[in-house]
Amino acid sequence: MRRRAFLGLVLGSAVSAIANVKSPEDTSVWIADSDIPVFLSVCDKIENVKQIVGFGNFNIISFDETLKVAARYSQLDAFSAKEVEFMEKMFYEDPSQYGFYGKKTVDSISAIIKEEDVLKVHGTGHYLFHGHSKDSFERVIKDVGDSLYLTSGVRSVVKQMNLYFNKIKSTGGNITEAAHSLAPPAYSYHSIGDFDVGKKGWGYKNFTVSFATTREFWRLRQLSYISMRYTINNQDGVRFEPWHVKIV
Repeated sequence: MRRRAFLGLVLGSAVSAIANVKSPEDTSVWIADSDIPVFLSVCDKIENVKQIVGFGNFNIISFDETLKVAARYSQLDAFSAKEVEFMEKMFYEDPSQYGFYGKKTVDSISAIIKEEDVLKVHGTGHYLFHGHSKDSFERVIKDVGDSLYLTSGVRSVVKQMNLYFNKIKSTGGNITEAAHSLAPPAYSYHSIGDFDVGKKGWGYKNFTVSFATTREFWRLRQLSYISMRYTINNQDGVRFEPWHVKIV
């Protein structure tokens, strides 16, 4: 197996290095060595924007607004042309090279989620689209019970990019492994209606297969008006996600 480990910060800056140990049998696609500094810088700058705008607002912030926020606040560093180019490349590239075969849900990196199209769900910091998504969620809570709650709703391109990049970072730069856990930024169904649910008090376990052992999950499976997006051995190439509710 090929193994990449993120090393410590260099001189206290946000630029790190990745040490590579390669083997001939490895078929994974990794962040190119030449892209490592810009990738890590982009990760840090997106996180900094999230801190400025807040968790809730970050869920629906657009790509263009993210660039503006980074440039507007003196405590932040603006995204460089090279960093913007990197983000655009990661958005528009074909993820089938990573083993991800899902449907593209967002055509433009500058896609906007209009505030009038979404509703913020009280106590969660997350949003749902008005209409079918909101109605389905409210019906689910009524039928399953209030031990179930919304763990993730609407995600903008930047929100999905943040999650995707952090997953790549946590794997040491293995894009193939990351794409098995999270849809690339242009391919998330959260951008058009799907949402995640979990059991109150379960924390991170809600995003593991352990959720499939809960009473809440089995109640969900009995509902005829919803289904799971990513079942076991799904054709998209994504891991089994019992918490992900398919709406669209």
